[in-house]
Amino acid sequence: MTTTPDTLLVTGASGHLGSAVLHHLLDTLQIPAQRIVAASRKPAELSGLAARGVAVRKANFDDVAGLHEAFRGVQRLLLISTDRLDAPGVRLAQHRAAVTAAVRAGVQHVVYTSMPKPGTSLVTFAPDHAGTEAALAESALPGWTVLRNHWYFENLLHAMPGAIASGQWFKATGDGKAADISRDDLARAAAVALASGDRAKTTYTLSGTRAYSSAEVAALVSRAVGKPIRVVPVSIEDLVKGMTTHGLPEPIARVFASFDANTAAGQFGDVTTDFRKLTGRDPQPFEAWVDANKAALAGAKR
Repeated sequence: MTTTPDTLLVTGASGHLGSAVLHHLLDTLQIPAQRIVAASRKPAELSGLAARGVAVRKANFDDVAGLHEAFRGVQRLLLISTDRLDAPGVRLAQHRAAVTAAVRAGVQHVVYTSMPKPGTSLVTFAPDHAGTEAALAESALPGWTVLRNHWYFENLLHAMPGAIASGQWFKATGDGKAADISRDDLARAAAVALASGDRAKTTYTLSGTRAYSSAEVAALVSRAVGKPIRVVPVSIEDLVKGMTTHGLPEPIARVFASFDANTAAGQFGDVTTDFRKLTGRDPQPFEAWVDANKAALAGAKR
């Protein structure tokens, strides 16, 4: 008996991670475009994918009925976490709606992008991830894969240009270390998980090859760009004050400060071999990523 290949859907397809996942599905894994659905709140931005033969659908996480229609006829679905830093709990409601819609639509397997240790993390939005993992576990879905993604190397591109310009990087990470990983590697892992055909209920924690302190990161970046960077230890409250002084709303500043608090508590430092287990290869080393992105780290336009 001939088995029809699974149809694969990627949410958040117009975002950085979603578009990278679709690249890996199409170009790295050579999945036929006819098997792929790209879903986004802004489907008009997906014309390039449509031109390659990928089906494009609108998916608004605040519209449960619309999600059900978007997921119809799909066997495997990548649920990329929505980005709602401004409203705690809204993301969890959106994710629960997506899980409900997936079950109603007959989706057989959901891959979800979570975060490390969501049940104990000090990151302010960690409860949204813990709640989504619980929603998957309690659902009627036959299978799911949770990808507990460590933070992106690319997050450095927000803070590092200013630190390089001033020579000072204000951090509240203490002696804590973080095992970050490139966004492209996480996109590859998500594409592999989505296309794998795995029907089990599995959790992977996807980290980089090693964990680095803020001082180690500063030293590596400093060497790459040829400019001195001194880590200036500050308290969480002083970190928040500094960010708000530079125009960031306090609720968002507290979200970002919670990343440092979580690092200081040792919650981002675990190094795993799950990336290799899932993809069959090692992730890009941090030193190689820094070398490839030194111009952007120094503030050059990308």
